[in-house]
Amino acid sequence: MTDDLSHSWRRIRSGLRAAVTDSTWDLYLEPLAPRGLDGATLVVETPEDSRAWVTERFGRLLQTCAERVMGDGIVVAVAGPEEAAAVLDRAPPAPRSVWTAAEVPFNPRFTFDQFVIGASNRLAHAAALSVAEMPGLAYNPLYICGATGLGKTHLLHSIANYLALHGQGLTVRYTTVEAFTNHFVGALHAKAMETFKSAYRGVDVLLVDDIQFLQSKARTEQEFFHTFNALHATGAQVVLTSDRLPRYMEALENRLRERFEAGLVTDVRPPDYDTRLTILRKRVRQDGVARAEHAALELIADRVDANIRALEGALIRIVAFGSLTGRPVDAELADEVLTGLYPKLKPRLRSIGEIQRRTAEAFDISLEALLSNSRAAPVAWPRQVAMYLARELTTQSLPAIGRAFGGRNHTTVMHACRRVAARIAEDSEVDATVRWLTEDLRGGNGPDHPA
Repeated sequence: MTDDLSHSWRRIRSGLRAAVTDSTWDLYLEPLAPRGLDGATLVVETPEDSRAWVTERFGRLLQTCAERVMGDGIVVAVAGPEEAAAVLDRAPPAPRSVWTAAEVPFNPRFTFDQFVIGASNRLAHAAALSVAEMPGLAYNPLYICGATGLGKTHLLHSIANYLALHGQGLTVRYTTVEAFTNHFVGALHAKAMETFKSAYRGVDVLLVDDIQFLQSKARTEQEFFHTFNALHATGAQVVLTSDRLPRYMEALENRLRERFEAGLVTDVRPPDYDTRLTILRKRVRQDGVARAEHAALELIADRVDANIRALEGALIRIVAFGSLTGRPVDAELADEVLTGLYPKLKPRLRSIGEIQRRTAEAFDISLEALLSNSRAAPVAWPRQVAMYLARELTTQSLPAIGRAFGGRNHTTVMHACRRVAARIAEDSEVDATVRWLTEDLRGGNGPDHPA
């Protein structure tokens, strides 16, 4: 197998892996192996006992992934070991002499129809759909922010898949910052910058995942800046995702942060219980899981609240365990499987002193200033946030919280809590800051804060 085919197959495998469940991958697609090119036909070997099933059930998916990596002219043929062996005697194709920026494939499973809408992602979904319907006209750029596993990549692929069906010939390119960087470095080494520029600046829609990783990559950052400007000047749509707001990417040049903030900045948050339950129900219907009891789904939704990826992973584990042991997917099985992964632990309670110290650090003020009588805005607002967090993360009463903040009365604490709650609802940056502090104090794994 040539290096070129080996590289293409790794990308095809990546597309296949992203499109199916863990159990399907392990049983049917992981064993697949390329055996060579017969003209424009990619011969893929599979165990003889699963050949018919792979051809019937996954032939279309194989073809789609191969076309996205190797071009429209490629044809996939699934063969058993004996038939595929004949290809090894054929002369390998000549390697390509021209450098190309290989495309990162779209995931065909990530569509707007499969996206579960809830209070935590409603605005981001609506904005992404508007961009897909009117690229370059609705929100440009669109910047989607949120922690890992909450659906940002799903929305990017949904836009790509929507435009593939309804875009009337618009060219769409999805990439990650890692892929963009690799392509840029490869183009520099191959002295093929014009080809690189054409691949990224000659599209109608550019979708970029994990833009936070652009930080501290000086030459790549500069190239992306020029790419962004070129696309924006022609009216092309740009959609970006990140695990933090633009203002929190201190290592990024100001000119790029300003451009990211010039369009619509929206966020996705962890789903609430009802949304998590809806996601599980939809996944069960999609995967055709016949014996999943409602009580089991309720238990998973209650126990796994970190992100959607962890939620679906928990369901897959439980279904796989039930299938292997012949047991029904009920609450008892769900509890047994999840006990080791997601134990029923009560969240750690924090002291008011810990909350005060962490809030002062986050807002870059002294603890003495936080507890002082100063009413200056740079001090008063962090103090109100700290009171709000003390109310949310401790069991202390309002009078006790007031006493811990320099002998203030309970009405002052109530006012602070109401003001912070109102600003959270109105201002996405305030919401992100308070959520980050909450996760940090609870021992979560939120993105690094700039403070």
